[in-house]
Amino acid sequence: MRVLLVHNSYGAHSGEEVVVDRQEQLLGGRGDAVMRFARSSHGLRYSRAAQVRAFFAAFGSRDVLDEFRRLLRSFQPDIVHVHNLYPWISPAILPVCREHGVPVVMTVHNYRLLCPNGLMFTHGEICERCATSGEHWCVLRNCEGQMGKSVGYASRNFVARQRRWYLDNVDRFAVLTGFQRDKLVAAGFPQDRIDLLPNTAEPPAHDASDSLGGQVGFVGRVSQEKGVSVLVDAMRGLGDIRCSVAGEFHRQPELPIDAPSNVAFLGMLDKQGLQAFYRDLRMIVAPSICYEGFPMAIVEAMAHGKPVIASRIGGIPEIVDDGVTGLLFEPGNADDLADKIRYLWDRPELCRQMGTAGREKVLREYSEDRYYERLMAIYEDAMASRQ
Repeated sequence: MRVLLVHNSYGAHSGEEVVVDRQEQLLGGRGDAVMRFARSSHGLRYSRAAQVRAFFAAFGSRDVLDEFRRLLRSFQPDIVHVHNLYPWISPAILPVCREHGVPVVMTVHNYRLLCPNGLMFTHGEICERCATSGEHWCVLRNCEGQMGKSVGYASRNFVARQRRWYLDNVDRFAVLTGFQRDKLVAAGFPQDRIDLLPNTAEPPAHDASDSLGGQVGFVGRVSQEKGVSVLVDAMRGLGDIRCSVAGEFHRQPELPIDAPSNVAFLGMLDKQGLQAFYRDLRMIVAPSICYEGFPMAIVEAMAHGKPVIASRIGGIPEIVDDGVTGLLFEPGNADDLADKIRYLWDRPELCRQMGTAGREKVLREYSEDRYYERLMAIYEDAMASRQ
């Protein structure tokens, strides 16, 4: 099969980039011909001139569209698989795929089809106003904290919806959780064109579930919606337990300053450092206060045989089985989180059992073989819909 991956990478490396890279490697490793149509947002936040160009590019750049048409003609893909389109690529390429008779599959990594900022979270709270009442709410509430950015995000969502770029040109929407699917259906997306495609995480060769690590960990972007401040507050009353946070923290620079002495902020770790970090954990905490998509840190920890304590919110309960592969706590409740950490910390054998159960779930549900099987079924349905 010939697959054209389309992705505008973000300013900083994220779980979404990991997914796209793994998909490209997986397809190529199974003998499929893969090519990527790519753009990058690296450095965008530092250049006002680039931000202005990106604003207009989000509605369709003639240069991008012409380059994309040439690639369709030369590569002749069986499938175009779309990941992120903003800001440099634009959903304006989707009608071009239809013009050339190429079916489109889109992985829905977040909630950007419904919410301009992609999170359904703003001003410290869950918000679904744009999904239910229109994108103008992003401007009225200045969800991005910069009016120009809020206007830009709202405008591009409005134009894409009005022109039905997604609804009329995407053959299959691949969602990460059933929760995400339900949100799309509630917003008017056709349920019969939505497929479940959880991300994949291959366990390391060594099963670390028997090795009891010496600390609690968090992996990911340190920002308000990730709830790291909730974890920090929970650790204040757990002075005998160490906690380390792996991830860029420039969005909340005050957290390392205010954190208790048993919490360390490590910054970004490279792949080797991250593998060592997982091995040294007794458990990982995912304290999100937003809906999330499919947090890679959770399944990576499970793949390493580590139990997960996570917020009971969005699609997370579909990944973390409460009492089996980890524990769930009330989102934003630091006391509840502290109780769950203490409970699991004091039960090392339970940590091992949950870690083993998590690793088994990854092997069963999130393996590369399972992902490829689901992906091929989605591709076949997409191609059949164009016949």
